[in-house]
Amino acid sequence: MTSPLLLWTIFGVVMATILYVDLGLLNRHSHIISMRRAGAWVAVWVALALLFCAGIWWKLGETKALEFLTAYIIEYSLSVDNLFVFALIFVWFRTAPQHQPRILNWGILGAVVMRLLMILAGVALISRFRWMIYVFGAALLYTAWKMLVKSGEETAPGDNPALRLLKKYLPFTDTLSADRFFVYEAGVWFATPLFATLVVVEASDVVFAIDSIPAVLAISRDPFIVYTSNVFAILGLRSLYFLLAGMLGMFAYLKYGISVILFFVGVKMLVSGFYHIPTTVSLAVVACGLAVSVLASVLFPAGKK
Repeated sequence: MTSPLLLWTIFGVVMATILYVDLGLLNRHSHIISMRRAGAWVAVWVALALLFCAGIWWKLGETKALEFLTAYIIEYSLSVDNLFVFALIFVWFRTAPQHQPRILNWGILGAVVMRLLMILAGVALISRFRWMIYVFGAALLYTAWKMLVKSGEETAPGDNPALRLLKKYLPFTDTLSADRFFVYEAGVWFATPLFATLVVVEASDVVFAIDSIPAVLAISRDPFIVYTSNVFAILGLRSLYFLLAGMLGMFAYLKYGISVILFFVGVKMLVSGFYHIPTTVSLAVVACGLAVSVLASVLFPAGKK
């Protein structure tokens, strides 16, 4: 269960370096991200994930590498569903395109920290209470069913419980002040609409993680594999959003592919006590589910309704 310190160190150095270049140098100020630039960064994050997977193969062997790759693909595919939530949040709060990257930057950095805490808690629960894996499996089956039958009606982002709770203790202003999250007026600090948007983005990631982390725990219970696959997926999420923002409506059948994946990993958890489904089979099911749903969306565009 314990991965070599060398890999943790390499992972930390790579993440710190890339985040400094991406967020500290290239995206320090508010600006609109073009599809071309977003596509380049998507390619960079995917390439880094594959290189890291190769490093795991070299250091920890084929099994761990396949676990990482499968977990990464699952997390990345589930992330696409979260892009629709981001789009809804930005439309609701009328967030200008040039301010969206800044919000996603901080939102994803917050997600990196929260995922670590939630993953450690999840692994600890399964290790201490074996029956928790069946609870996670049943939860994934319910999520898969809910994704298939949901009517499409969404809760208004402005009614998010986390935001409503925060507004009880922190004064908010409706006035936007450049790209600032807080403004100081008449001796009082006020939170801006950008901070309200950030709070809802962070809250949505917590809800999203409740579904996605158990799915990855069905593939591996090694904290190193689960966390690194999560981080590589969510760090590439911002660029993926700006690449696909104008094309989200094209993936009409993607939710069916994702529901199949969630159903499969839920079943894998439920049968894990008496039958082990190989990681190669899991990888094949995930890849096929995504490929078929994306291909169907392209071939039958009428489904966009």
